[in-house]
Amino acid sequence: MSEFESKLNGTLFSLMSWDQLTAFWARIDRDAGWYLYAVGQAVPTIPATQEQVSLFVQKIDALLRHEHDESYCGIVYADDLEQPRFIKIYDPSNLGVACGSSKIKVQPGWVMSLFAPVELEAKAVPANRTRWWHGLFSTS
Repeated sequence: MSEFESKLNGTLFSLMSWDQLTAFWARIDRDAGWYLYAVGQAVPTIPATQEQVSLFVQKIDALLRHEHDESYCGIVYADDLEQPRFIKIYDPSNLGVACGSSKIKVQPGWVMSLFAPVELEAKAVPANRTRWWHGLFSTS
């Protein structure tokens, strides 16, 4: 089992409040060599640039706050809340039972990892998420 898979299926800690999430994003080392993986899209083979990580954090934060219409966050998980090396983010439009109490495993929508990712099986990704992901880093 790869380090990526170990982290994905291992113990992760939830960021329960929006304030916790804000503080968490500030602790992310944007130049640490993060792989940004949108589950259901091509698996990245090289880490993102510092600029791409900054843009991703900004845009995913905005998406989560807009679409997860709750007073709490609870859909971002990390291996370490102070110095994360692995972060999984659930798609607010595809939560299912993300906590794992169901027999149906819900994959995260996105993963930030310092470990090279492996392809995760995903149900059909909605067209709006595919467009969002492909438009995120486009220069046109």
